[in-house]
Amino acid sequence: MSNNNSLPEITVKAFILGVALSMILAAANAYLGLYAGMTVSASIPAAVLSMGILRLFRKSNILENNIVQTAASAGESLAAGVIFTIPALVIMGFWEDFSYFWTTIIAAFGGLLGVLFTIPLRRSLIVEAKLQFPEGIATAEVLETGQRGGKGIWHIAKAAIVGALFKIGAGLFGFWPGAVEGAKQIGGSIAYFGSDLSPALLSVGYIVGLNIAILIFLGGAFNWLVAIPICALFNEWPVHAVDHELAGQSISALEYAGTLWSTKTRYLGVGGMLVGGLWTIFQMRKSLLSGITSGLAAYKNSASSDMSIDNKEKDMPMKWVMILIIASAVPLFLVYQHFVQDISVSIPMAVVMLAAGFIFSAVAGYMAGIVGSSNNPISGVTIATVTVSALLLLLLMGKSAENGPSAAIIIGSVVCCAAAIAGDNMQDLKTGYILGATPWKQQVMQIIGTLSGAIVIAPVLVLLFKAYGFSGQPGAGENALAAPQANLMASVAKGVFEGGLPWIYVYVGMGIAASIIVLDVYLQKIGSSFRTPVLAVAIGIYLPFELAVPIFIGGLIHHFVKKRNKGKEEESNTQNGLLFASGLITGEALMGILLAIPIVILAQKNISLPLWDISFGSIIGVVLLIGVAYWLYRTALDKSE
Repeated sequence: MSNNNSLPEITVKAFILGVALSMILAAANAYLGLYAGMTVSASIPAAVLSMGILRLFRKSNILENNIVQTAASAGESLAAGVIFTIPALVIMGFWEDFSYFWTTIIAAFGGLLGVLFTIPLRRSLIVEAKLQFPEGIATAEVLETGQRGGKGIWHIAKAAIVGALFKIGAGLFGFWPGAVEGAKQIGGSIAYFGSDLSPALLSVGYIVGLNIAILIFLGGAFNWLVAIPICALFNEWPVHAVDHELAGQSISALEYAGTLWSTKTRYLGVGGMLVGGLWTIFQMRKSLLSGITSGLAAYKNSASSDMSIDNKEKDMPMKWVMILIIASAVPLFLVYQHFVQDISVSIPMAVVMLAAGFIFSAVAGYMAGIVGSSNNPISGVTIATVTVSALLLLLLMGKSAENGPSAAIIIGSVVCCAAAIAGDNMQDLKTGYILGATPWKQQVMQIIGTLSGAIVIAPVLVLLFKAYGFSGQPGAGENALAAPQANLMASVAKGVFEGGLPWIYVYVGMGIAASIIVLDVYLQKIGSSFRTPVLAVAIGIYLPFELAVPIFIGGLIHHFVKKRNKGKEEESNTQNGLLFASGLITGEALMGILLAIPIVILAQKNISLPLWDISFGSIIGVVLLIGVAYWLYRTALDKSE
């Protein structure tokens, strides 16, 4: 651990920059999550941006940069918690539009609980436990490298320009389609293949690595290349409805594949996530207990001998943690009461929210220590929360309760925000521990970053909703954002109350997940470097296959880079690739937000994107994506810093 005791941390310029980046990255991650169903930690790009901007001032230091990335990454992780759940309220028709007030309350206080719940666990998970926190370590190395000088900022900047131009070419001008896909009827079955033409998804695969990328790809391949063809074989091929211009004719193979996925086979992923979430909790049971015990013991010791505790070991005082938890629970209880109008239901909802929020925040923090924030299976624990909450509300409110499914979603949204914040914040605290930062100062900035992100997340959701819409909502257009997790949460919540879930697929998915868990336990026993975390496969089953393909390619690039660099300056080279990949994600995501503005304006004039009818075909997009992939590969092999 570094010794930087004399360096200032929370300065005026660091505070302002942290708040600004938190808002910007929250907006960018909201788009990426609704588009692809995945979010990536922004700690590293935030750290690089911070270094570049703070260098404009005469005096800056590494701990200021650490404070900035701490606040900034809190904003982007909050976006994940919000977009995985709250859009479900619109998809279900409970909200006609996003309520700025209620969305901000849920996001702000749910995220705040995520910060507070992880404070007692910091010592156990970061100081005592042998957890890697890969992105936390990488961020610390980036900051230390930045102090020595380097061209990391240039890697991110040029990649961001490429990502933005790629989005403009496909989304604004329509020079090539956003995805290439095709399907063919073979007898009574379907053969399908497709790939999204997205540098951001390529970068996601590079960041998560080959192991996770393979699992996501295999999950998607199982659904689209095995399960959907089997379902088509045993079902009658549908025809167009009477009110369609092709009434009576068979629908296309591509359309039928999408129908089977949306109504049947994606629930294999639901079952997998349910089992995966419960398995994760079971695996974490001992760590949860030890973390709580050691955390409380540390607070007790620090209270009795405060002067003997080094500043680098001081967390926010337990008294203030408890006060803030209570202060956060009260407005959330009022949210529940506002929507269900029954105090006998609102109180149990608040209790479930607090209990589940703490448990799943601890789970998320532990999992971040193993696989990193980008791979953290927040979806799985949120599904478990929504399911349990829906079953409890079913008992309290009855099957005919109109607001039952939405109430379950609201509980899930708070827990999801808390878990998303918890995993990312533990990474930041690991970075601070390595650099010698003061924990309580980081925790204060985590709270500030969370609240800053909450302020902007509602307007961003409104903008994206009006510009694109969400898949699954009534009247969603062909350019609607997929919002896979939000659709999943809506389906689970409604299915518990209305009985409309295809439970046979859920049960089969649960069986598949159990088999994957057995395989993972076996691989662990024999010491295999390749593992099969069940939630990675489950999310692959649930997502459209076209998203899994570029993720898999990105994972292959990462693998070949590591193989090529074996025995050389591997860490430096991997970092260059990581910075470039982060830039691609940042550029494409931010351009997605910016394009939403003209879409809203043009929609009022009955003008839709793309602006041109001229398309050079999917081959152009494929060639350009291959070029970006090669550039990423070459950048990762670059030995200069």
